[in-house]
Amino acid sequence: MYDYGLSVMQQYGLNVQHSYRGRGALICQTQEGLYLLRPFVGSVKRLERQCRLLTMLSEEYGMRVDVPLFNLEGSLVSTDEQETSYVLRRWYEGKECDTRDKEEVLRSVEALAQLHRAMKMPGLEQETLEPLQQEYLRHNRELRKIRKFIRGKKVSSPFERQYLNSVEEFLEWAQEAVQCLQESSYEQLRQEVQKQGLICHGEFNQHHVLLQGNQISITGFDKWKYDLQVADLYCFMRKILEKADWDVRLGEKMLETYDRAKTLSKQEYEHLKIRFSYPEKYWKLANYYYAHNKAWISEKNVEKLQNVLRQKKAWREFIREIF
Repeated sequence: MYDYGLSVMQQYGLNVQHSYRGRGALICQTQEGLYLLRPFVGSVKRLERQCRLLTMLSEEYGMRVDVPLFNLEGSLVSTDEQETSYVLRRWYEGKECDTRDKEEVLRSVEALAQLHRAMKMPGLEQETLEPLQQEYLRHNRELRKIRKFIRGKKVSSPFERQYLNSVEEFLEWAQEAVQCLQESSYEQLRQEVQKQGLICHGEFNQHHVLLQGNQISITGFDKWKYDLQVADLYCFMRKILEKADWDVRLGEKMLETYDRAKTLSKQEYEHLKIRFSYPEKYWKLANYYYAHNKAWISEKNVEKLQNVLRQKKAWREFIREIF
């Protein structure tokens, strides 16, 4: 019977008292506490650097983060009898941040700011990231490509009809965001990232924030990178505000909360405005449509596009009022 990787726990000298499944991983209760066991695919070198970062956050700043553990042979990766590789991480009790609970949302924003204050590792080799303007230009080309594709076929789905009816307006906003980015202080901010060794979480969302009483744990650092840290703030805010119909007051409170814990510069505010101005959710839905089976488009995706179109006025008003 397949043991879901439990046998590798012996390589850490740990006895599992009980375990349960969670988000593609196994959560294990042991005599030494809670751990998370997950299959590993990726670069061991990058994992080692992640371990260094998370160990620093844990030991020097007392943060509750999912530090990967070395096994008894001194390796971060363990392999079972089926030749499947695993990584074991420290884990914590707690529930995920409730996107409808404003207090939990603001606590998460404060935790993100505190995390950003600590996440600096200058002097190490930094991976070359695609500049944001190149990413936006690529997305804009994809929006045009999808427009051309739909125009060249017999439009049959509600998704395709709604896309054709809306794409010109969203493309205009997308192009404006690129123009603003090119005229902004973005390159100066990128140079500051390199100089100070500033690091982003890379995927900061409600699923990676665990709350228990007064304690907050932050997990899911696999996409960490050297980048503008406000990218994390934008990502979290966008996901929350989409669910809150772009509540201006909530957006103001999130920015105020972050700014109290880690001051936002004028250039960072400018960059946040540009990121919020780009129709990222619209592009994501269009890209998902184009990359998947176009003969059958799920009702869920149609509803998501309808929601983006329904919220576009609130979204544009949010940008004008906040920035």
